[in-house]
Amino acid sequence: MTDQTSEKSSTGTGAAEAPAPTPKERHLAALAGTEGLDRLERCPLMPTYGPPFVQFIRGEGPYLWDAHDKRYLDFLSGLAVTSLGHAHPAVAAAVAAQASRLLHVSNLFATEHNGEVALAIDRIIGDGSPAGGQSFFCNSGAEANEAAIKLARRHGGPGRHVVVCAFQSFHGRTLATLAATGQPQKWDAFQPLPEGFRHVVWDDLDELEKSLDDTVAAVLLEPIQGEGGVNPATTEYFQGVEALCRERGILFMVDEVQTGLGRTGRWFGFQHFGVSPDVVTMAKALGNGMPVGACWAKAEVAASFSPGDHATTYGGQPLATAAARAVLETMVAIDAPGLAAAAGDRLTDAVLALPQVSDVRGLGLLLAVELGAGDVPLDAPAVAADCLAAGLVINGVTPTALRLAPPLIIDDSHIAEAIAHLQTVLRDHEDRASA
Repeated sequence: MTDQTSEKSSTGTGAAEAPAPTPKERHLAALAGTEGLDRLERCPLMPTYGPPFVQFIRGEGPYLWDAHDKRYLDFLSGLAVTSLGHAHPAVAAAVAAQASRLLHVSNLFATEHNGEVALAIDRIIGDGSPAGGQSFFCNSGAEANEAAIKLARRHGGPGRHVVVCAFQSFHGRTLATLAATGQPQKWDAFQPLPEGFRHVVWDDLDELEKSLDDTVAAVLLEPIQGEGGVNPATTEYFQGVEALCRERGILFMVDEVQTGLGRTGRWFGFQHFGVSPDVVTMAKALGNGMPVGACWAKAEVAASFSPGDHATTYGGQPLATAAARAVLETMVAIDAPGLAAAAGDRLTDAVLALPQVSDVRGLGLLLAVELGAGDVPLDAPAVAADCLAAGLVINGVTPTALRLAPPLIIDDSHIAEAIAHLQTVLRDHEDRASA
Protein backbone atom coordinates (compact mmCIF):
# COMPACT_ATOMS: atom_id res chain seq x y z
CA MET A 1 0.00 0.00 0.00
CA THR A 2 1.14 3.54 -0.62
CA ASP A 3 0.16 6.99 0.55
CA GLN A 4 0.31 9.64 -2.16
CA THR A 5 2.48 12.36 -1.04
CA SER A 6 13.57 8.13 -19.64
CA GLU A 7 16.08 8.79 -20.50
CA LYS A 8 16.38 8.81 -24.36
CA SER A 9 19.41 7.44 -26.17
CA SER A 10 20.54 6.99 -29.76
CA THR A 11 22.74 4.27 -31.13
CA GLY A 12 24.28 3.50 -34.48
CA THR A 13 26.12 5.74 -36.94
CA GLY A 14 25.37 4.22 -40.33
CA ALA A 15 22.26 4.39 -42.45
CA ALA A 16 19.57 2.20 -41.02
CA GLU A 17 16.82 0.40 -42.84
CA ALA A 18 13.56 2.35 -42.64
CA PRO A 19 11.26 0.85 -40.04
CA ALA A 20 8.07 -0.80 -41.18
CA PRO A 21 5.08 1.54 -41.01
CA THR A 22 2.95 1.26 -37.91
CA PRO A 23 -0.74 0.30 -38.22
CA LYS A 24 -1.66 3.93 -37.62
CA GLU A 25 0.73 5.13 -40.34
CA ARG A 26 -0.72 2.59 -42.76
CA HIS A 27 -4.24 3.75 -41.94
CA LEU A 28 -3.36 7.44 -42.34
CA ALA A 29 -1.58 6.71 -45.60
CA ALA A 30 -4.71 5.04 -46.94
CA LEU A 31 -6.64 8.25 -46.28
CA ALA A 32 -3.90 10.74 -47.19
CA GLY A 33 -4.59 13.76 -49.34
CA THR A 34 -8.21 14.18 -48.36
CA GLU A 35 -9.63 17.49 -47.21
CA GLY A 36 -11.06 15.97 -44.02
CA LEU A 37 -7.75 14.41 -43.00
CA ASP A 38 -5.85 17.61 -43.73
CA ARG A 39 -8.14 19.43 -41.33
CA LEU A 40 -7.52 16.80 -38.66
CA GLU A 41 -3.76 16.83 -39.09
CA ARG A 42 -3.77 20.62 -38.55
CA CYS A 43 -6.09 20.28 -35.58
CA PRO A 44 -6.56 23.47 -33.50
CA LEU A 45 -7.29 21.39 -30.39
CA MET A 46 -4.73 20.74 -27.65
CA PRO A 47 -2.73 17.54 -28.21
CA THR A 48 -4.20 15.65 -25.26
CA TYR A 49 -5.40 12.70 -27.36
CA GLY A 50 -2.76 12.52 -30.08
CA PRO A 51 -3.45 12.73 -33.82
CA PRO A 52 -6.85 11.21 -34.62
CA PHE A 53 -7.14 8.09 -36.73
CA VAL A 54 -10.38 9.04 -38.42
CA GLN A 55 -13.13 11.66 -38.47
CA PHE A 56 -16.60 10.28 -37.76
CA ILE A 57 -19.56 12.19 -39.19
CA ARG A 58 -22.67 10.22 -38.30
CA GLY A 59 -23.90 7.10 -36.57
CA GLU A 60 -26.91 4.82 -36.38
CA GLY A 61 -27.35 1.87 -34.05
CA PRO A 62 -23.99 0.07 -33.71
CA TYR A 63 -22.54 1.71 -36.85
CA LEU A 64 -20.48 4.83 -37.56
CA TRP A 65 -19.63 6.52 -40.86
CA ASP A 66 -16.52 8.60 -41.52
CA ALA A 67 -16.00 11.67 -43.68
CA HIS A 68 -15.55 9.39 -46.73
CA ASP A 69 -18.80 7.50 -46.03
CA LYS A 70 -16.95 4.38 -44.95
CA ARG A 71 -18.97 2.33 -42.46
CA TYR A 72 -17.52 1.01 -39.19
CA LEU A 73 -18.97 -1.41 -36.65
CA ASP A 74 -18.61 0.29 -33.26
CA PHE A 75 -17.66 -2.24 -30.58
CA LEU A 76 -16.31 0.43 -28.22
CA SER A 77 -19.37 2.69 -27.85
CA GLY A 78 -17.29 5.78 -27.19
CA LEU A 79 -15.77 3.91 -24.20
CA ALA A 80 -19.01 2.39 -22.89
CA VAL A 81 -21.14 5.49 -23.52
CA THR A 82 -23.57 4.81 -26.38
CA SER A 83 -25.11 1.70 -24.85
CA LEU A 84 -28.34 2.18 -26.86
CA GLY A 85 -26.40 2.72 -30.08
CA HIS A 86 -25.90 5.92 -32.00
CA ALA A 87 -28.74 8.36 -32.72
CA HIS A 88 -31.27 6.32 -30.76
CA PRO A 89 -34.66 7.72 -31.83
CA ALA A 90 -36.11 8.06 -28.32
CA VAL A 91 -33.06 9.93 -27.03
CA ALA A 92 -32.77 12.08 -30.15
CA ALA A 93 -36.44 13.03 -29.93
CA ALA A 94 -36.19 13.89 -26.23
CA VAL A 95 -33.14 16.09 -26.79
CA ALA A 96 -34.67 17.84 -29.81
CA ALA A 97 -37.93 18.55 -27.97
CA GLN A 98 -36.14 19.86 -24.88
CA ALA A 99 -33.76 22.02 -26.92
CA SER A 100 -36.73 23.90 -28.36
CA ARG A 101 -38.39 24.34 -24.94
CA LEU A 102 -35.80 25.09 -22.22
CA LEU A 103 -32.05 24.54 -22.17
CA HIS A 104 -30.90 25.91 -18.85
CA VAL A 105 -31.74 27.65 -15.60
CA SER A 106 -29.80 27.85 -12.36
CA ASN A 107 -29.89 24.93 -9.92
CA LEU A 108 -31.50 27.41 -7.52
CA PHE A 109 -34.71 26.39 -9.32
CA ALA A 110 -36.41 23.08 -10.07
CA THR A 111 -36.72 21.82 -13.65
CA GLU A 112 -38.80 19.18 -15.35
CA HIS A 113 -36.73 16.00 -15.50
CA ASN A 114 -34.10 15.85 -12.78
CA GLY A 115 -36.44 14.60 -10.07
CA GLU A 116 -37.76 11.81 -12.29
CA VAL A 117 -34.23 10.80 -13.28
CA ALA A 118 -33.14 10.74 -9.62
CA LEU A 119 -36.09 8.51 -8.73
CA ALA A 120 -35.32 6.18 -11.65
CA ILE A 121 -31.67 5.90 -10.55
CA ASP A 122 -32.79 5.11 -7.01
CA ARG A 123 -35.06 2.31 -8.27
CA ILE A 124 -32.39 0.62 -10.35
CA ILE A 125 -29.82 0.99 -7.55
CA GLY A 126 -32.38 -1.01 -5.55
CA ASP A 127 -32.74 -3.47 -8.46
CA GLY A 128 -36.38 -2.52 -8.99
CA SER A 129 -37.31 -1.25 -5.53
CA PRO A 130 -36.56 2.20 -4.06
CA ALA A 131 -33.13 2.17 -2.43
CA GLY A 132 -33.76 5.24 -0.28
CA GLY A 133 -31.04 7.46 -1.69
CA GLN A 134 -30.53 10.84 -3.30
CA SER A 135 -28.58 11.98 -6.36
CA PHE A 136 -26.32 14.89 -7.22
CA PHE A 137 -26.13 15.56 -10.97
CA CYS A 138 -23.01 16.68 -12.80
CA ASN A 139 -21.50 16.44 -16.28
CA SER A 140 -19.02 13.55 -16.23
CA GLY A 141 -17.67 10.57 -14.33
CA ALA A 142 -14.75 12.52 -12.92
CA GLU A 143 -17.16 15.09 -11.50
CA ALA A 144 -19.34 12.34 -10.03
CA ASN A 145 -16.27 10.93 -8.28
CA GLU A 146 -15.23 14.41 -7.11
CA ALA A 147 -18.66 14.74 -5.51
CA ALA A 148 -18.23 11.35 -3.83
CA ILE A 149 -14.79 12.31 -2.48
CA LYS A 150 -16.09 15.59 -1.07
CA LEU A 151 -19.10 13.80 0.42
CA ALA A 152 -16.78 11.27 2.09
CA ARG A 153 -14.71 14.05 3.66
CA ARG A 154 -17.81 15.94 4.78
CA HIS A 155 -19.25 12.75 6.28
CA GLY A 156 -15.99 11.74 7.94
CA GLY A 157 -15.38 15.11 9.55
CA PRO A 158 -12.11 16.66 10.75
CA GLY A 159 -9.20 14.22 10.89
CA ARG A 160 -11.01 11.55 8.89
CA HIS A 161 -10.46 12.36 5.23
CA VAL A 162 -8.44 9.56 3.60
CA VAL A 163 -9.96 7.64 0.69
CA VAL A 164 -8.54 4.16 0.03
CA CYS A 165 -8.41 3.09 -3.63
CA ALA A 166 -6.84 0.22 -5.57
CA PHE A 167 -3.82 0.08 -7.80
CA GLN A 168 -4.75 -0.20 -11.51
CA SER A 169 -7.94 1.77 -10.83
CA PHE A 170 -9.15 4.75 -12.83
CA HIS A 171 -11.41 7.43 -11.33
CA GLY A 172 -10.85 10.50 -13.55
CA ARG A 173 -8.37 13.17 -14.61
CA THR A 174 -9.13 16.12 -12.34
CA LEU A 175 -6.41 16.56 -9.73
CA ALA A 176 -8.40 14.82 -6.97
CA THR A 177 -9.65 11.95 -9.11
CA LEU A 178 -6.19 11.54 -10.64
CA ALA A 179 -4.84 11.25 -7.09
CA ALA A 180 -7.48 8.59 -6.46
CA THR A 181 -6.52 6.75 -9.66
CA GLY A 182 -4.12 3.91 -8.87
CA GLN A 183 -1.78 4.37 -11.84
CA PRO A 184 1.45 6.04 -10.64
CA GLN A 185 2.68 6.57 -14.21
CA LYS A 186 -0.12 9.13 -14.60
CA TRP A 187 0.84 11.06 -11.44
CA ASP A 188 4.39 12.25 -12.13
CA ALA A 189 3.66 15.11 -14.52
CA PHE A 190 1.14 16.68 -12.14
CA GLN A 191 2.82 16.49 -8.76
CA PRO A 192 2.16 17.58 -6.13
CA LEU A 193 -1.26 15.94 -6.18
CA PRO A 194 -3.85 16.46 -3.43
CA GLU A 195 -3.08 14.41 -0.34
CA GLY A 196 -5.48 12.04 1.34
CA PHE A 197 -5.46 9.06 -1.01
CA ARG A 198 -4.07 5.63 -0.21
CA HIS A 199 -3.62 2.78 -2.67
CA VAL A 200 -3.65 -0.96 -2.07
CA VAL A 201 -3.24 -4.08 -4.18
CA TRP A 202 -6.41 -4.91 -6.14
CA ASP A 203 -8.56 -7.78 -4.90
CA ASP A 204 -6.42 -8.35 -1.77
CA LEU A 205 -8.63 -8.05 1.30
CA ASP A 206 -5.80 -8.45 3.82
CA GLU A 207 -3.87 -5.60 2.21
CA LEU A 208 -6.93 -3.38 2.25
CA GLU A 209 -7.67 -4.16 5.91
CA LYS A 210 -4.14 -3.08 6.89
CA SER A 211 -4.76 0.32 5.26
CA LEU A 212 -7.86 1.13 7.35
CA ASP A 213 -6.86 3.38 10.21
CA ASP A 214 -8.74 6.14 12.03
CA THR A 215 -8.02 8.67 9.26
CA VAL A 216 -9.96 6.71 6.59
CA ALA A 217 -13.31 8.16 5.55
CA ALA A 218 -14.11 5.87 2.60
CA VAL A 219 -13.05 3.06 0.32
CA LEU A 220 -13.58 3.75 -3.42
CA LEU A 221 -13.47 0.79 -5.80
CA GLU A 222 -14.64 -0.23 -9.27
CA PRO A 223 -16.52 -3.54 -9.63
CA ILE A 224 -14.51 -4.05 -12.82
CA GLN A 225 -11.36 -2.06 -13.38
CA GLY A 226 -12.08 -0.80 -16.90
CA GLU A 227 -9.09 1.35 -17.82
CA GLY A 228 -6.87 -0.87 -15.69
CA GLY A 229 -7.41 -3.79 -18.07
CA VAL A 230 -11.00 -5.00 -17.48
CA ASN A 231 -10.27 -6.76 -14.18
CA PRO A 232 -13.42 -7.94 -12.37
CA ALA A 233 -13.57 -8.04 -8.59
CA THR A 234 -14.53 -11.26 -6.83
CA THR A 235 -17.64 -11.65 -4.72
CA GLU A 236 -15.50 -12.52 -1.71
CA TYR A 237 -13.50 -9.31 -2.10
CA PHE A 238 -16.44 -6.94 -2.43
CA GLN A 239 -18.35 -8.60 0.40
CA GLY A 240 -15.24 -8.51 2.57
CA VAL A 241 -14.67 -4.81 1.83
CA GLU A 242 -18.28 -4.03 2.70
CA ALA A 243 -18.00 -5.94 5.99
CA LEU A 244 -14.83 -4.06 6.96
CA CYS A 245 -16.45 -0.71 6.12
CA ARG A 246 -19.55 -1.52 8.18
CA GLU A 247 -17.43 -2.67 11.13
CA ARG A 248 -15.35 0.52 11.16
CA GLY A 249 -17.90 3.14 10.16
CA ILE A 250 -16.24 3.79 6.78
CA LEU A 251 -18.17 4.63 3.62
CA PHE A 252 -18.14 1.95 0.90
CA MET A 253 -18.17 3.84 -2.43
CA VAL A 254 -18.42 2.15 -5.83
CA ASP A 255 -17.35 3.79 -9.10
CA GLU A 256 -19.79 2.56 -11.76
CA VAL A 257 -18.88 5.17 -14.38
CA GLN A 258 -17.90 2.55 -16.98
CA THR A 259 -19.76 -0.46 -15.61
CA GLY A 260 -23.13 1.02 -14.66
CA LEU A 261 -26.53 0.98 -16.35
CA GLY A 262 -26.77 -2.54 -17.67
CA ARG A 263 -23.38 -3.06 -19.28
CA THR A 264 -22.27 -5.95 -17.06
CA GLY A 265 -25.56 -7.85 -17.24
CA ARG A 266 -26.96 -6.22 -14.10
CA TRP A 267 -28.01 -2.60 -13.65
CA PHE A 268 -24.79 -2.00 -11.72
CA GLY A 269 -21.67 -4.09 -11.39
CA PHE A 270 -21.88 -4.21 -7.58
CA GLN A 271 -25.17 -6.11 -7.88
CA HIS A 272 -23.25 -9.19 -9.04
CA PHE A 273 -21.60 -9.36 -5.63
CA GLY A 274 -24.54 -9.00 -3.24
CA VAL A 275 -23.40 -5.77 -1.59
CA SER A 276 -25.11 -2.47 -0.75
CA PRO A 277 -22.75 0.50 -1.23
CA ASP A 278 -23.20 3.80 0.58
CA VAL A 279 -22.29 5.82 -2.52
CA VAL A 280 -22.48 4.94 -6.24
CA THR A 281 -21.13 7.11 -9.07
CA MET A 282 -22.17 6.88 -12.71
CA ALA A 283 -21.95 8.76 -16.03
CA LYS A 284 -21.08 7.52 -19.56
CA ALA A 285 -24.20 5.51 -20.55
CA LEU A 286 -26.53 7.72 -18.49
CA GLY A 287 -26.89 10.19 -21.37
CA ASN A 288 -26.03 7.83 -24.28
CA GLY A 289 -23.66 10.57 -25.48
CA MET A 290 -25.19 13.60 -23.76
CA PRO A 291 -22.77 14.75 -21.01
CA VAL A 292 -24.39 13.84 -17.67
CA GLY A 293 -23.18 12.11 -14.53
CA ALA A 294 -24.57 11.41 -11.09
CA CYS A 295 -23.40 10.67 -7.58
CA TRP A 296 -26.01 8.66 -5.66
CA ALA A 297 -25.79 8.19 -1.89
CA LYS A 298 -27.93 6.69 0.82
CA ALA A 299 -30.09 9.45 2.31
CA GLU A 300 -28.34 9.42 5.68
CA VAL A 301 -24.98 9.86 3.92
CA ALA A 302 -26.25 12.49 1.48
CA ALA A 303 -27.48 14.46 4.51
CA SER A 304 -23.83 15.25 5.30
CA PHE A 305 -23.97 17.89 2.55
CA SER A 306 -25.50 21.28 3.30
CA PRO A 307 -26.47 24.01 0.81
CA GLY A 308 -23.28 25.53 -0.58
CA ASP A 309 -21.06 22.51 0.12
CA HIS A 310 -21.01 21.40 -3.51
CA ALA A 311 -22.41 22.63 -6.83
CA THR A 312 -21.94 22.68 -10.58
CA THR A 313 -23.47 25.13 -13.05
CA TYR A 314 -24.69 22.66 -15.64
CA GLY A 315 -25.36 19.63 -13.45
CA GLY A 316 -28.88 18.28 -13.92
CA GLN A 317 -29.84 20.93 -16.46
CA PRO A 318 -32.95 20.21 -18.57
CA LEU A 319 -31.25 19.12 -21.80
CA ALA A 320 -29.00 16.56 -20.09
CA THR A 321 -31.72 15.15 -17.85
CA ALA A 322 -34.18 14.95 -20.75
CA ALA A 323 -31.66 12.66 -22.44
CA ALA A 324 -31.04 10.68 -19.25
CA ARG A 325 -34.78 10.22 -18.68
CA ALA A 326 -35.24 8.86 -22.21
CA VAL A 327 -32.21 6.60 -21.80
CA LEU A 328 -33.41 5.08 -18.53
CA GLU A 329 -36.99 4.63 -19.76
CA THR A 330 -35.71 2.88 -22.88
CA MET A 331 -33.28 0.70 -20.96
CA VAL A 332 -36.02 -0.46 -18.61
CA ALA A 333 -38.39 -1.14 -21.53
CA ILE A 334 -35.89 -3.32 -23.43
CA ASP A 335 -34.34 -4.95 -20.30
CA ALA A 336 -30.87 -3.64 -21.13
CA PRO A 337 -29.11 -5.77 -18.47
CA GLY A 338 -30.70 -8.93 -19.86
CA LEU A 339 -29.63 -8.05 -23.38
CA ALA A 340 -26.05 -7.40 -22.22
CA ALA A 341 -25.87 -10.69 -20.31
CA ALA A 342 -27.13 -12.77 -23.24
CA ALA A 343 -25.07 -10.99 -25.92
CA GLY A 344 -22.01 -11.05 -23.66
CA ASP A 345 -22.19 -14.83 -23.37
CA ARG A 346 -22.47 -15.25 -27.14
CA LEU A 347 -19.66 -12.78 -27.84
CA THR A 348 -17.39 -14.43 -25.27
CA ASP A 349 -17.92 -17.87 -26.82
CA ALA A 350 -17.24 -16.54 -30.32
CA VAL A 351 -14.04 -14.76 -29.30
CA LEU A 352 -12.72 -17.73 -27.34
CA ALA A 353 -13.01 -19.84 -30.50
CA LEU A 354 -10.30 -17.71 -32.17
CA PRO A 355 -6.94 -19.54 -31.98
CA GLN A 356 -5.01 -16.34 -31.21
CA VAL A 357 -7.07 -15.68 -28.05
CA SER A 358 -5.91 -17.08 -24.72
CA ASP A 359 -8.61 -15.71 -22.42
CA VAL A 360 -11.64 -13.44 -22.12
CA ARG A 361 -12.43 -11.66 -18.87
CA GLY A 362 -15.15 -9.27 -17.80
CA LEU A 363 -18.91 -9.35 -17.36
CA GLY A 364 -21.74 -8.84 -19.84
CA LEU A 365 -20.59 -6.55 -22.63
CA LEU A 366 -17.47 -5.16 -20.96
CA LEU A 367 -14.81 -7.63 -22.02
CA ALA A 368 -11.05 -7.87 -22.37
CA VAL A 369 -9.71 -10.25 -25.02
CA GLU A 370 -6.27 -11.50 -24.03
CA LEU A 371 -4.10 -12.24 -27.06
CA GLY A 372 -1.26 -14.71 -27.40
CA ALA A 373 -2.62 -18.25 -27.30
CA GLY A 374 0.09 -19.36 -29.74
CA ASP A 375 3.86 -18.94 -29.76
CA VAL A 376 3.73 -15.56 -31.54
CA PRO A 377 3.18 -12.50 -29.30
CA LEU A 378 0.60 -10.03 -30.59
CA ASP A 379 0.47 -6.30 -29.88
CA ALA A 380 -3.09 -5.36 -28.86
CA PRO A 381 -2.95 -1.62 -29.73
CA ALA A 382 -1.55 -2.48 -33.18
CA VAL A 383 -4.28 -5.09 -33.68
CA ALA A 384 -6.90 -2.50 -32.68
CA ALA A 385 -5.48 0.02 -35.17
CA ASP A 386 -5.69 -2.49 -38.01
CA CYS A 387 -9.21 -3.45 -36.94
CA LEU A 388 -10.14 0.21 -37.28
CA ALA A 389 -8.69 0.30 -40.79
CA ALA A 390 -10.79 -2.78 -41.57
CA GLY A 391 -13.95 -1.19 -40.19
CA LEU A 392 -14.17 -2.39 -36.57
CA VAL A 393 -13.83 0.06 -33.66
CA ILE A 394 -12.21 -1.46 -30.55
CA ASN A 395 -9.16 -0.49 -28.48
CA GLY A 396 -6.08 -1.98 -26.91
CA VAL A 397 -6.69 -1.60 -23.18
CA THR A 398 -3.32 -3.17 -22.27
CA PRO A 399 -0.32 -4.16 -24.44
CA THR A 400 -1.77 -7.67 -24.77
CA ALA A 401 -5.55 -7.20 -24.41
CA LEU A 402 -8.31 -5.73 -26.55
CA ARG A 403 -11.34 -4.07 -24.95
CA LEU A 404 -14.80 -4.81 -26.35
CA ALA A 405 -17.69 -2.64 -25.14
CA PRO A 406 -20.32 -2.70 -27.88
CA PRO A 407 -23.81 -1.22 -27.63
CA LEU A 408 -26.14 -3.38 -25.57
CA ILE A 409 -28.52 -3.66 -28.53
CA ILE A 410 -26.20 -5.75 -30.75
CA ASP A 411 -27.51 -8.98 -32.28
CA ASP A 412 -25.91 -12.13 -33.63
CA SER A 413 -25.24 -10.56 -37.04
CA HIS A 414 -23.18 -7.81 -35.43
CA ILE A 415 -21.22 -10.35 -33.37
CA ALA A 416 -20.50 -12.39 -36.51
CA GLU A 417 -19.36 -9.27 -38.37
CA ALA A 418 -17.02 -8.26 -35.54
CA ILE A 419 -15.54 -11.76 -35.29
CA ALA A 420 -14.91 -11.84 -39.05
CA HIS A 421 -12.97 -8.54 -38.89
CA LEU A 422 -11.05 -9.63 -35.81
CA GLN A 423 -10.20 -13.03 -37.25
CA THR A 424 -8.79 -11.52 -40.44
CA VAL A 425 -6.66 -8.97 -38.60
CA LEU A 426 -5.34 -11.47 -36.06
CA ARG A 427 -4.32 -13.89 -38.82
CA ASP A 428 -2.53 -11.09 -40.64
CA HIS A 429 -0.63 -10.06 -37.49
CA GLU A 430 0.25 -13.65 -36.71
CA ASP A 431 1.57 -14.22 -40.24
CA ARG A 432 3.65 -11.01 -40.18
CA ALA A 433 5.04 -11.73 -36.71
CA SER A 434 6.14 -15.23 -37.64
CA ALA A 435 7.55 -14.30 -41.08
